[in-house]
Amino acid sequence: MPVVVFGAVLLAAVLHAAWNALVKNADDKFLTTVIVAASAALLAAIALPFLKQPDPASWPYIGTSAVIHVGYFVLIAFAYHLADMSQTYPLMRGTAPFLVALAGAFLLREPLSSKAWIGISLISLGVLSMVSVKQEGDGKGIALALFNAVVIAGYTLVDGYGVRLSEAPVAYTLWVFLITGIPLACGSLVMNRATAGPHARSNWRMGLLGGFGTLAAYSLVLWAMTAAPVAVVAALRETSILFGTVISALVLNERINGNRWAAVCIIALGAIVLRIAS
Repeated sequence: MPVVVFGAVLLAAVLHAAWNALVKNADDKFLTTVIVAASAALLAAIALPFLKQPDPASWPYIGTSAVIHVGYFVLIAFAYHLADMSQTYPLMRGTAPFLVALAGAFLLREPLSSKAWIGISLISLGVLSMVSVKQEGDGKGIALALFNAVVIAGYTLVDGYGVRLSEAPVAYTLWVFLITGIPLACGSLVMNRATAGPHARSNWRMGLLGGFGTLAAYSLVLWAMTAAPVAVVAALRETSILFGTVISALVLNERINGNRWAAVCIIALGAIVLRIAS
């Protein structure tokens, strides 16, 4: 993994944490998530005519990824509704790297070194340890978060293979978000006719900012997957939890206890091990 690729994944982690912080602060998390997805689709539609288009061989993967992403966004909304985000987000992001590593090693034939497995394990351990034992939450919300980890692993593997076939990682990413955003926006308008319009009008700037953040973050990740093993990139991306903690402390003025900071240090150590291993 060249330094440029390593830096790109870390930048993607920062952007991912930032747009999730926007959603976290929103009054209506579901509608805000939909606005972010719809904004990403709009930006994608504007940029796609000027880009090299994906190879036809990658289109089945684009369609499959879009379907999985719709489920991902819906599950996020329900999980956040039923349980605290500080529980569900670490569970989703922390469980997925192990699943990707296991599936990648067997399905994509990307065997990992022992150091890489140590790095992946450290990052996953650090993320999972951030789930506060004092916050019991809703069991259904926790179950949805774990199921969404499987969904995240699913679209990561699909895109990790599909983007390599596309020979156009940016356009591949934009098509995924364009196809994802349309049904989410239409479904939201149908189910929330009274509130969707006013919410969009008052939060469109935040939506555009979040849409750009998620587009840029995932574009960087998929580009990195063309130059490094999918499992390593997927695990390193989960350092977004680290950056999210820093944003929470410095920007959102949230109190972070010693256990949480210890978990952040474990994640950072895992990222360092991954860099050395690659």
